[in-house]
Amino acid sequence: MTSTVLRTTAALVTTIVLGAALTSVSAASAGRSAASAPQKDRPRYASVTGAAEFVLPYVTDNDIRSFTFDAHAAPYSRPLPDAPTGLPTDARGTVKVSHYSAERDITYTSEGQVDCLVTGPRTAILTAVITKVSPGGPPDLGKRIGFSVLDGGADAGRSKDRVGFSWNGVNLLPGKGTDETPEAEVGTCMAPAPYAPVTRGGYTVHHADLLPPPQG
Repeated sequence: MTSTVLRTTAALVTTIVLGAALTSVSAASAGRSAASAPQKDRPRYASVTGAAEFVLPYVTDNDIRSFTFDAHAAPYSRPLPDAPTGLPTDARGTVKVSHYSAERDITYTSEGQVDCLVTGPRTAILTAVITKVSPGGPPDLGKRIGFSVLDGGADAGRSKDRVGFSWNGVNLLPGKGTDETPEAEVGTCMAPAPYAPVTRGGYTVHHADLLPPPQG
C-alpha cells in the first residue's frame, strides 16, 4: 500500500514539474516571438496634423496666432548631390501660419511646403519652405522656417499641446557687429523646443522610427 502511494505521489510530482517546465519554455518562446514581431499598432510613416491657436508666454497682447500642419514623412524622396537616394527625414505636406494683429485689426497669413520631418514619442520637428504670403506679411517667400510640436494627448478643456518656431527672437546671430542682430538661416528639421502653450485646438503626432536606406 505504502509503495503504491509513493509511486503515485512521485508520478504526480514529475507531471507537475514537467508541466511547469513546458509552460516556462512556451512563455519564453512566446516572449521572443512578440519581441521579434513588428508592432502593428505603430505607423510605418510619421505625421503631424491639426490646427491650434497658441500664446507666447513672454508677450501680453490680444493677438491671435495659429499654425495648421498637414505633414507626412516621405523617406528618401528628395535626392541631393551627396545623397542621391534622399534622406530618411524627407517629408511632404503643408504648413499654414496665421497671425491676427489686434493693434492693426488685420490677419497676416503664409503657407509653405514641408520638406523635413522627424519625430519622437509625442514630439516632432518639421520645416517648410514658404510659398505664399498675404499682402503686408513678412518677406518670407522662399525662406525655410522650422516648427516643433508637443502632442500632450487627449485632454478636456485647455490643451496640453505646445509649439515652437524658428523666428521671433529664438534663432539669432549675436555679436556680428551690425546695428541689428541678424537671424540665422534655418536648415532642414531645425527648430527650438515647443515653448508656446496651445490655447485652442490641438495637434496629433504619429511617431515612426526613421527607416534605413532603400536597397538595390
